[in-house]
Amino acid sequence: MDQILLVFMAVAEKRNFSRAAEELHMTQPSVSQQIQLLERQIGAKLFIRTNKYVQLTKAGEIVYLHAKEITSLYKRMTTLVNDLVNEASGHLKIGASYTFGEYVLPKILAEMKRSYPSIVPSVLIGNTREIVQSVLSYQVDVGIVEGDATNQNLTIQPFANDEMYIIAGTKSEISCKEILTMDEIENETWIVREEGSGTREATERLFEVLKIRPKNIVEFGSTQLIKEAVEAGMGITYLSELTIKKEKQLGTIDYLKVEGTPIQRNFSIITDKIELQTKSMELFIDLIKK
Repeated sequence: MDQILLVFMAVAEKRNFSRAAEELHMTQPSVSQQIQLLERQIGAKLFIRTNKYVQLTKAGEIVYLHAKEITSLYKRMTTLVNDLVNEASGHLKIGASYTFGEYVLPKILAEMKRSYPSIVPSVLIGNTREIVQSVLSYQVDVGIVEGDATNQNLTIQPFANDEMYIIAGTKSEISCKEILTMDEIENETWIVREEGSGTREATERLFEVLKIRPKNIVEFGSTQLIKEAVEAGMGITYLSELTIKKEKQLGTIDYLKVEGTPIQRNFSIITDKIELQTKSMELFIDLIKK
């Protein structure tokens, strides 16, 4: 790995030449010399320096983004070579959207730990848009997302179905009704996930299927917060069956009987277009598909 990029990334992340030098076990003049050399090679200033801070320039931000991709690719290359002669081991970076990451992935990780203790996973949880971007920028090795993901630079493998239900708190008036009209559904307060979420995308498609346009919409960035708001009678929502199993058993929420629901969607595995995968990735993907 090119030392000059490692020095640059350390300064960018520490925002301080002295702290970067300390982390790299180098002298501060040596760090400054490396940065000056890189700036000459790039042909642009990479840092704004003051007495109080060090900040990336626009050119520096571009170099930092690509330096992270280069270091990720380098680590993957060494892992692939190591895989040729050794058993699956080492760091596996996993990205998962909220529904799968919080309600399904923990069991898979526990099974992987029992079967392959030499694999060390780290998990990034985000919405579908964030996980797609993380795979594209090599910040994670493999991603699992809900809903439809499309990108020509990704390999996308649907592997499981998920059922989505409209739900309400059991103490709310609407949950007591046997038959619901579209007007009643439309006039309820809808509690939804943020833009970029697979669940939000599914909710928008539900509105199209039911031909409704709710006027009262509240947006939350957490599925757990949405569930608690629904239990408290704040409104209704549209969530995966996987996320509401405990609440259904406790009797605090209920499915609303609405024609056309539940609706199925896919979970998909996403990886970049590089053909070679590490043994750790292959074993993890096999576990997911079981």
